[in-house]
Amino acid sequence: MSYHNPVLLQESVDALAIKKDGVYVDVTFGGGGHSKEILKRLGGNGKLFGFDQDPDAQGNVIDDERFVLIPENFRYISRFLRFYDVRKIDGVLADLGVSSHQFDEADRGFSTRFDGDLDMRMNQKSKTSAKEIINDYSEEKLAEILFLYGELRNSRNIAKTIVGKREEEKIETSLQLRKVLQRHLPKAKEHKIIAQIFQAIRIEVNEELDVLKEFLEQIPNLLNEEGRLSVISYHSLEDRLVKRFIRTGLFSGEPVKDIFGNSNVPLQKVGKLIVPTPQEIKINNRARSAKLRIATIKH
Repeated sequence: MSYHNPVLLQESVDALAIKKDGVYVDVTFGGGGHSKEILKRLGGNGKLFGFDQDPDAQGNVIDDERFVLIPENFRYISRFLRFYDVRKIDGVLADLGVSSHQFDEADRGFSTRFDGDLDMRMNQKSKTSAKEIINDYSEEKLAEILFLYGELRNSRNIAKTIVGKREEEKIETSLQLRKVLQRHLPKAKEHKIIAQIFQAIRIEVNEELDVLKEFLEQIPNLLNEEGRLSVISYHSLEDRLVKRFIRTGLFSGEPVKDIFGNSNVPLQKVGKLIVPTPQEIKINNRARSAKLRIATIKH
């Protein structure tokens, strides 16, 4: 589990209510922890597809004839499953966010702990890295992403500082960025604020919220009648989208009701919100903010 220690492993796989001969998808394959647990519960005729756009994850491919790894972004889930002649599935699991491996590799630029190139791309082939965002985005655009994705109240001041400094020299590493922003990092909140700044940039680099929305919108048409959706999120922006989509089938506004007062909401929640136990958080600190939500097709 050195690549990534899977969070809420048993709970998120239990949520799928696995049928021995079912077809399942793990859209965030990573180190393969969740996938291995799903395969343990599948019979000989079951099938599991994994999605992961990060080339590093290819090294964790599972040697099992029931398993196929698709090296693509899960926003294209329906398109790539159709390539394998799969139009309906019995369950899908998403463990959102960044894997431990991505945080621990300094040169990927995800971590606030190490100095590394400002990259943050989950897909190394994509054109925009954190470096372009920090050095090329307008002050207004920078302030907007820091406010929307980092939930930072002083986003305008932070953006102004970045733009002022990059005129003197290009900001290319995480340590450089941290030094530039030092005056916005009071000692008591330093770690929290820098984490929010990095989160905002990473979400923009990888279009994470757009990807999540596109993925969720495909789920009602993909799931079989008894099919399950199991989603683990790590920050309020993701969790709000998941919660709202399960409740309303929308990301904003309320569903339209017919003359009988019924609304066409495609999913319904299963059980209550699940969070890690204190024991799991003690073993794996990255589990502390995890939230698991489960849904099925509304009957």
